[in-house]
Amino acid sequence: MAHAPRDDRSPWSIFLIFLRLGFTSFGGPVAHLGYFRQEFVSRRGWLSEAVYAELIAIAQFMPGAASSKVGMAVGLSQAGYRGALAAWLGFTLPSALLLMAFAYGLVVKGDALASGALHGLKIVAAAIVAQAVWGMARALCPDTPRRVLMLVAAAVALLVPGAIGQLAVIIGAGLVGTALLKSKAQTITEPLPIAIGQRSGALWLGIFLLLLAGLPLLAHLLDSPLLSLFEVFYRTGALVFGGGHVMLPLLQAEVVANGWLGNDLFLAGYGATQAVPGPLFTFAAFLGTAMAGWLGGLLCLLAIFAPSFLLLVGVLPFWARLRTRPRLQAAMAGVNAGVVGLLLATLYQPVGTGAVGNLLDFALVLLALLALMAGKLPPWMVVVAGALIGWLVL
Repeated sequence: MAHAPRDDRSPWSIFLIFLRLGFTSFGGPVAHLGYFRQEFVSRRGWLSEAVYAELIAIAQFMPGAASSKVGMAVGLSQAGYRGALAAWLGFTLPSALLLMAFAYGLVVKGDALASGALHGLKIVAAAIVAQAVWGMARALCPDTPRRVLMLVAAAVALLVPGAIGQLAVIIGAGLVGTALLKSKAQTITEPLPIAIGQRSGALWLGIFLLLLAGLPLLAHLLDSPLLSLFEVFYRTGALVFGGGHVMLPLLQAEVVANGWLGNDLFLAGYGATQAVPGPLFTFAAFLGTAMAGWLGGLLCLLAIFAPSFLLLVGVLPFWARLRTRPRLQAAMAGVNAGVVGLLLATLYQPVGTGAVGNLLDFALVLLALLALMAGKLPPWMVVVAGALIGWLVL
């Protein structure tokens, strides 16, 4: 029998595959991972189940956009660095362009949405964050020590608002996890099909740390608004553990607290992000465009995803050794509980206080939450309904 032609794994082919996924992948990072598994494990056979599971573990171990890191790793495994770039571009462009256009219409034109529709988006954003807190708490805080750590983290975040308090929560939760939580080491059962040497990995990690430490100083010395934006979004991408929802408190502490964007627009954009497919991190494209036009949108988009790429290619060569260290796994368990606490604090302030002003608002938040959790409606449908209800009623 004649053999079927080899599946095309060129960077261009990878871009087109991920572009299709970027247009159709609704439902958030967990759903994205399901789409990827169906495409690259079940349908194309590019990866085995074991390797794919390992890539997910790597993505969850590091900060950044989890599903996007898995997508980059798939592209990297098939076509090297160009494959990783192609995968990221294809998966990110659809939602990024949609959100940039929405921000442009909302801010530049000024009449893209009525005030009631904006308020409807804020109400839906509150329901989506509440759903995220509930789901993440069940998954990441399954025992009493981690639930207590979550509540303490939330209290600290509310008492010490801003980026400093949030960074203290992440570091402190990791230290508490190392000291108090137990974790079993896991081993890799199948080699990863990604050829990156340890010297290259160390170089990428060096670039990551150099940017993380040097960008704040450079932004201060040059006094450049665009460079300040890049620094804030790069730092956010470097500190977000637990998925795209967790970037909300980090970005709010910078963007809204510094007066760069109003809280109403911030929450409206976050609500709109739930209505588009692809990664939640493209919220950065909305914020950048709203603050500094198209150039700002592209700059913030690159900045928030850059740490994901640098950490992925930097950690991969050392993964086999890192995976076998129980103390490191315990630290990550503590960090995960801490970031749930951050999100819980954000649910109260500014999401809850910004969206709920009366009993009708509260009832609509509960209705949206029921539609998401009990009705199992997709987030984009709830977002559209919330905007329409706000436009007609509020």
